[in-house]
Amino acid sequence: MICAIPVVNYKLLYVRIILVLIKMKTKLALIVHGGAGTVAQSRHPQKLAGVQQALRAGYEVLKATNNPVDAVEASIKVMELDEAFNAGYGSMLTCNGEVEMDAILIRGSDLKAGAVGAMKNVAHPISVCKAIMEKTPHVLLVGDGAEQFAKEHGFPVTVTTSEQLTAPRARNLLERVLAKQTVASTEASDSSHDDAPKSLSKGEGGTVGAVAINTFGEIAAGTSTGGIAAKLPGRVGDTPIIGGGTFCDDAICGAGATGLGEAIMRTCVCSRIANALEKGEEPNQACLSALEFMTSRIPEGDGGAIVLTKDGEVGFNFNSNQMSWAYIKQDENVIHYGIEKGDDFTVPYSDS
Repeated sequence: MICAIPVVNYKLLYVRIILVLIKMKTKLALIVHGGAGTVAQSRHPQKLAGVQQALRAGYEVLKATNNPVDAVEASIKVMELDEAFNAGYGSMLTCNGEVEMDAILIRGSDLKAGAVGAMKNVAHPISVCKAIMEKTPHVLLVGDGAEQFAKEHGFPVTVTTSEQLTAPRARNLLERVLAKQTVASTEASDSSHDDAPKSLSKGEGGTVGAVAINTFGEIAAGTSTGGIAAKLPGRVGDTPIIGGGTFCDDAICGAGATGLGEAIMRTCVCSRIANALEKGEEPNQACLSALEFMTSRIPEGDGGAIVLTKDGEVGFNFNSNQMSWAYIKQDENVIHYGIEKGDDFTVPYSDS
């Protein structure tokens, strides 16, 4: 019996190896945000410290594993435990006094995604999103179905009331909203009754997000939020809507938005950022163009956005009063961060 000897196309193999090596030249990068809106001056240190801590946690994972999905999850989990942000423990409450969270995680290499809407009783909805992405053919699970999935896959679902997921500031804001002393907002602030926000778009934003890219040019993006204070039970915002509050495709970019969810959904902010990049706009301008379009069509809607392009270029912008953000690029090894327009504070990454 004569066995056929496989013919190896060495030329094709060589080309593939070269393409892999070229792609591996992409430098690691990670960007996070902690929400856009009007942030009281007294809250700036907490916000800035929080985004830096989240960035460090995510970048450690990115360096160790070269896995952008795990890096994004790690960054967001830090902010879900920080009451400075409207996610996880710091989540806003519904009009019934319950915590209902939205989150999403997208892998840009194959467009796989996992998302939850109106989810209760889990401290880290971003991790549930990862399990949905990896273990099911679905994208979005909501309400009781999301909680049941979390239980079945070993996530701690031990909260019998929302108290364990409720920061005192969130409870205080709900009471003030229900008493009509202030408007519904996306995060509790330290504002007095006199200087409380007069419109939702001017409230302090606390939704959190992250985008990471590895040495192969693979991108992941994620967002997590507790939504708007005093929202109707079952309300789902822009966060888990692909192209609305979050977008990721290795061929273009990874992006995340923050602000008034209904406005972001209605104007497809993150899809607009991706489209602007494809038309040649630079990353910062692409973010601003999408946000300005949103505000031009929906005047009460303002916010912010972050983006990482397929080439590892970092971009962010906001047309709200403030947005907390931080990023790091491997070729600089410096953490950039800020909250006001024009900010670009830096600290060496090696400083812990």
